[in-house]
Amino acid sequence: MPLRQIIRIDEEKCSGCGQCIIDCAEGALEIVDGKAKLVGEIYCDGLGACLGGCPTGALTIEEREADAFDERAVEELLEKQEKTEPMPCGCPGSAMRSFEAASSGTAPSLRLEPSGLSQWPVQLMLIPSGAAFLDGADILVCADCVPFAMPSFHTRYLNGRAVLVGCPKLDDAAHYRQKLEAIFAEAKPRSITVLRMEVPCCGGLSRLVTEARDAAVPECPLDIDVVRIEDGEVQG
Repeated sequence: MPLRQIIRIDEEKCSGCGQCIIDCAEGALEIVDGKAKLVGEIYCDGLGACLGGCPTGALTIEEREADAFDERAVEELLEKQEKTEPMPCGCPGSAMRSFEAASSGTAPSLRLEPSGLSQWPVQLMLIPSGAAFLDGADILVCADCVPFAMPSFHTRYLNGRAVLVGCPKLDDAAHYRQKLEAIFAEAKPRSITVLRMEVPCCGGLSRLVTEARDAAVPECPLDIDVVRIEDGEVQG
């Protein structure tokens, strides 16, 4: 086994943002359980293109014994990745971001209400349990139909909260339950709010969040609000 330059990942520093995946042209990195991982030594050329974009300094280049870089294997891997449905945080569009929500004073003149969104991604399936924007946050678990029904969603619920969006009817409810418990256990949220539609199937979201909260952080305040279909208001 040759002695060569190869990537090293400090998992304690890694936030799971996925920027390194975007920067690695060889497809040698992936996000596993919220942390960047090397797919295989043969896919890493050791040139360090992924280092510059890492916001936490989790990536470095070290010299050690490793399998030789294989260009042919990289071509086969990239071809396979193109044919495979993108995995959570494995594509540029799902890379995590935190940013300041727009204020009313800077909103464009044609926008009736400023956006309250302060993170990316928002889909529960794409957010790792170790996402920095979840730490100690007020977490909003929102059914994916709610923003279409509630005109005041951004100002009334999204402002100041980290949001997790999902639908237990269309996605894997068992996975939701495990994912939510892992998120709550690691993030230690200040509060949890469930925002769901009045339709019966949406009740599953309340149940999954409640079970996960009870298992991970039973002392955390939990509110469940139900939105009416007709007018987008919360049931009294």
